[in-house]
Amino acid sequence: MSVFSSPAIVLRHADYGDYDLIVTLFTQSEGKLTVIAKAAKKSTRRFSGVLELFSFIDVVCRRGKGMPVLQEANLVNAHPGIRTDFKKTAYAGYWTDVVHAWSEEGHAQPVLFRLLEFVLEGLDRREMPEEVLSLIFQVRFLKLAGMQPNLTHCSGCRTALEDMPGSNAAFELAKGALVCDKCKSTLTPASILSKGLLKQLQWMADADLDAVRRLRWTPAARQEAGQFLETFVPLHLGKPLRSLKVLKQLR
Repeated sequence: MSVFSSPAIVLRHADYGDYDLIVTLFTQSEGKLTVIAKAAKKSTRRFSGVLELFSFIDVVCRRGKGMPVLQEANLVNAHPGIRTDFKKTAYAGYWTDVVHAWSEEGHAQPVLFRLLEFVLEGLDRREMPEEVLSLIFQVRFLKLAGMQPNLTHCSGCRTALEDMPGSNAAFELAKGALVCDKCKSTLTPASILSKGLLKQLQWMADADLDAVRRLRWTPAARQEAGQFLETFVPLHLGKPLRSLKVLKQLR
């Protein structure tokens, strides 16, 4: 048997029998991890109020036969500002759903962990509008996941975005790439996006998070980017996300 400790974010939990909980954590050192918290519903001392969704915690787990056992969990930040607001809860649910759907058990993703921590803290503290935090999360997640869309040049003839005529450009969602007017297919639906927005999204994917925090968005650009990313992310994850449907209904 081995014991390990790590900062973690609670992604999901579910009842298991009369007293136990199955908890899905996104840990800094181990990536996504499903553990059992024995007697979590019975003991008011060990885990009371600690394993709520979106909470930032420090955990100690024991590996042996079967599922790892959660031995200790200490609350660092419960993010109360999220769970008391339906809209914030919906955004946090969407982000954690994306992480859960994409991540493999036991594969550390420390940069993605830091990104999720960043947007949850920003949401809890009201540092930025929810919509902007969601844009930051989605753009940077796509890069980390290797699903970053091609926003720099035509996928057919390689014409650079700057050399395409007009103020807009066509983007084919299924290909995940820009297409110029000459290469655009009449059979494949395309989204029309402003060049300014495309450049903004490129910059967001690579810039320092503190610099991204200072970026200002017009309401129109925020809406355009949100519609694009909330279509692109689930399409390239390969599965619909119920949390996104709930978010759209609330919004």
